[in-house]
Amino acid sequence: MKLEVNELAVAISGRRIVAEVNLAVAEGEVVGLIGPNGSGKSTLLRAVYRVLRPAAGVVRLGGDDVWQLSARDSARRTGVVVQETPSDFDFTVAEVTQMGRTPHKGMLSADSVADSQIVAAALRRVNMADFAERQFSTLSGGEKQRVLVARALAQEPKFLVLDEPTNHLDIHYQLELLELVRTLGITTLVTLHDLNLAAAYCQRLYLLRSGQIVAAGTPEEVLTPARLREVFLVEVIVGRHPATGSLQLSFVPRTTGSGSKNNEGDT
Repeated sequence: MKLEVNELAVAISGRRIVAEVNLAVAEGEVVGLIGPNGSGKSTLLRAVYRVLRPAAGVVRLGGDDVWQLSARDSARRTGVVVQETPSDFDFTVAEVTQMGRTPHKGMLSADSVADSQIVAAALRRVNMADFAERQFSTLSGGEKQRVLVARALAQEPKFLVLDEPTNHLDIHYQLELLELVRTLGITTLVTLHDLNLAAAYCQRLYLLRSGQIVAAGTPEEVLTPARLREVFLVEVIVGRHPATGSLQLSFVPRTTGSGSKNNEGDT
């Protein structure tokens, strides 16, 4: 299901945080949204998944304005994993994951055999099946994150929004989670702080600064030394991962004189 964002603006307390944003995610594509802290990434995502109503512009999913959809229809289409999540759920892991089935059931409908099978499969996909009867509140931060991804998968969404999904995860689970996302075949918009992970797992990137898109394209087109110097205030040496061949960035603070000299004139 294709996502289209056209001339989007989002204001909070009268101040525009995001302005004139245009982006698109093709069906089955994994697209990354990157930028410094405070650039408006999470605010933009909140407008996409119907938490912050845009001040201007439109968000379309499958050709439909998401703000014209019912809450149930929207939840059937879009699975969301965000950074700020309650940590005191008094539910088991299986019960939290089961919440993902809510948009597909009537108000008083009991869980079906099919629902239980979908939940079990979602937990297996994030390697949390053995934790099904554990209380969610007893899990580590990384384990909670994986359960919330399972909950989103249990919705059987056509579109995934992931806001820093690798937060709190050790490197093994960061790679495992992003490998999973890449193989799902679901249209995905994801924010990532780690630019090397963004380069390795996203087909295209949008670079956001001060609420506006300043670059868009493949990782090679977006993650250039000159642009990273300007936006992130770091010098960068661009290479290739020796095993995967994906773009690999090595960073040097701009205060290091040798780093500035080595990259003079890079684009």
